Amino acid sequence: MSPMPKKLSAQARARKIKVLLFDVDGVLTDGKLYFFPDRERNRQGSAELSAQGSIEFKGFHAHDGLAISLARLGALRTGLITKRYSETVALRARDLKLEFVRQGIQDKATAFKEIVQEAGVGVDQTAFVGDDVVDLPAMRAAGLAIAVRNARAEVKNEAHYITPNAGGAGALRDAVEFILKAQGKWKAIVEAYIGERRPEKILQ
Repeated sequence: MSPMPKKLSAQARARKIKVLLFDVDGVLTDGKLYFFPDRERNRQGSAELSAQGSIEFKGFHAHDGLAISLARLGALRTGLITKRYSETVALRARDLKLEFVRQGIQDKATAFKEIVQEAGVGVDQTAFVGDDVVDLPAMRAAGLAIAVRNARAEVKNEAHYITPNAGGAGALRDAVEFILKAQGKWKAIVEAYIGERRPEKILQ
């Protein structure tokens, strides 16, 4: 009877990655949602504001924005899959020039597989970063499952790698750095980024 094959290490999985996908709330952000009343939508004379009459705000970490630039230099394609829909997220995605953007997604596994097919890569060449149980289907489908430091216990238990930093505090940067270091690209990419002096080419 032949021995069972050894499980791939997180580093071995990372060496194959070509597409990096991630959740938003709790990964790109600290998970907190901020709602402010939109007076323009609520000029009905009512003292009570409707749920639709508000503006959602999110905070993003600069380290994660820079991570997308480093990922691009390292030939990693990036994108997000999130259950909520937010204009703030749409704006941030445009700023970062994310290739794959899926908002309002209930079934993250299906969206993940559709992106894999669109990208023309194998599932073993994809990674997904999540923080809560809604992310597990996509993480289970990915070649490399990454949990952020503040992820729920169920998510950490199924992750191949856990970031040193929490969501909204540089977790995506950790994921990008881990992958690029595993691929032996990190030092050269950092040097290339430092040498680039035109910010219109590399977004910070």
